[in-house]
Amino acid sequence: MSVADTHGPDITDPGLYADGIPHEVFATLRREAPVSQQMYEGRPFWAVTRYADLVTVTRDPETYSSARGMTNLPDLTEEQMNARRSIIDTDRPEHITLRRLGMPAFTGHKVKGYEEVTREIAVQLLEDAAEAGSVDLVSAVSAPLPIRVIVNILGVPEEDADMLVQWSDELIDSTGVPADAYGNTTPLELLPFSAPASHALFEYGRAMREERTRQPRNDLVTTLVEARYEGEALTDHDFKNMFHVLVFAGNETTRTAISNGIKAFVDNPDQLELLHARPELVENAVEEIIRYATPVLHMRRTATRDTELAGVPIATDDKVVIYYCSANFDESEFPEALTFDITRPIKPPQVSFGAKGPHHCLGAPLARMEIRVLLEEMIRLGIRFEQSGPIARTRSNFVNGIASFPVTVTRRT
Repeated sequence: MSVADTHGPDITDPGLYADGIPHEVFATLRREAPVSQQMYEGRPFWAVTRYADLVTVTRDPETYSSARGMTNLPDLTEEQMNARRSIIDTDRPEHITLRRLGMPAFTGHKVKGYEEVTREIAVQLLEDAAEAGSVDLVSAVSAPLPIRVIVNILGVPEEDADMLVQWSDELIDSTGVPADAYGNTTPLELLPFSAPASHALFEYGRAMREERTRQPRNDLVTTLVEARYEGEALTDHDFKNMFHVLVFAGNETTRTAISNGIKAFVDNPDQLELLHARPELVENAVEEIIRYATPVLHMRRTATRDTELAGVPIATDDKVVIYYCSANFDESEFPEALTFDITRPIKPPQVSFGAKGPHHCLGAPLARMEIRVLLEEMIRLGIRFEQSGPIARTRSNFVNGIASFPVTVTRRT
């Protein structure tokens, strides 16, 4: 790696995110060292913090690989990478194949077909929360909505929803979970997130695939089982990793967006009143929530050749980490970036799902639809929220999560 001084606080320290995104730290980096050397587990990497530079990296997969070294901060052995690799950790041509096989589940027509059940779930959750009056927003609304939706469209029995939420939570923090939990015998270093819950998800997905192969249904698992690209189906390895990604991304990231979005409305009640007064702002509000929440803080790439980024020499095999939580608040792209503003123009687009390019999130249309439906039903039901106690955040340098968020819920017709 090119020689440079490590700049500023340790942005890989989960404690730095104890109160949410450390905006001042990233603003300093954008201003003084937009491509700066940082350290993780004794090895340097380049932190990319400006919007334009993140877009450059995202749209040049030939130079900045997702497969070489994969997309996590830790360095992995070849054996670990082969065991853990999912669609997000591939380059062309493998990535194109996996994307084409997964795409039928997220076409506009398919997502529209998921809207009715999403609305039913959202209405029930909001009405239950309003009737209770005081709830933990996470357990009452933002966690059950996306997991019930993904469980429904995957074809998972509803009674298994809580179990999948638990496994998803343990992917982020498996503290206290024994290595052999859920019958796991795989070395933890060969599992995504080094979590036994990954084994549980793999086994659950494998069983579902076998069942849908025998008895197809009108659900997402059947769609994935039957998908073909140039005559090829998903391999067992690719299927279990795709199932794992769908459960985690389809649950954790949308839950995080909803929790942080409602927190933004609580902190800016004028914006919630504006949404009630002007429902036509819903689409803008969805994009502003996703920008402001930035559910996933960063992703890694690895340089495949010597290059240069923002005037900084990047050497072959250097780790390059793109920080969505900085780019989404880049003042050169988003005026008054720290202000939550649902009238903010949709362009330039937020990059929480990745900049437009080969790795743009496959499930982005589903996440947008879920958040939009929730906002529409909040408006229709006259729902308001007020914070009623301290928030507990997820201890993570990867997910901008909220573990609990006590609120008072009221209805105003």
